[in-house]
Amino acid sequence: MTLALDATYFAGLGRGVGAILLYALLGALLMLIGFWAIDVTTPGKLNQLVRDGKPGAVVVTSAGMVSMAFIVVIAIFTASGLLLEGLLASLVFGLVGIIAQVAGVRLLEWVTGIKIGPALAADELLPEAWVVAATHIALGLIVAVAII
Repeated sequence: MTLALDATYFAGLGRGVGAILLYALLGALLMLIGFWAIDVTTPGKLNQLVRDGKPGAVVVTSAGMVSMAFIVVIAIFTASGLLLEGLLASLVFGLVGIIAQVAGVRLLEWVTGIKIGPALAADELLPEAWVVAATHIALGLIVAVAII
């Protein structure tokens, strides 16, 4: 019995590792853009509130990052192994997802009268933060499924 690797094994392995690195880089970039978009459109400096350990800011930020990951994962999944198309789809869908999340959360705040600024800055976790976090996750799932 002989153990041997197919001649194309290492080339395929290299392409796979390259794809992982590119998607991880793009996913991280989209999450940073998503964080920035949430930070710019909410009262206060979200990054400082998170560093200060404000629970509302941490929950809302975490939900925003998870929802962005849903979008990127589904965009990658639907790319059918085509790297360039998958990266482009992830970028476009990710940016659209960021816009949808920010607009949807701001609309929710307007319709419900939620004042998210005080909820993000509070020392305790307020119900408003949970509502905004749930909205982020729901919108992320909606955009992700819309990609399919």
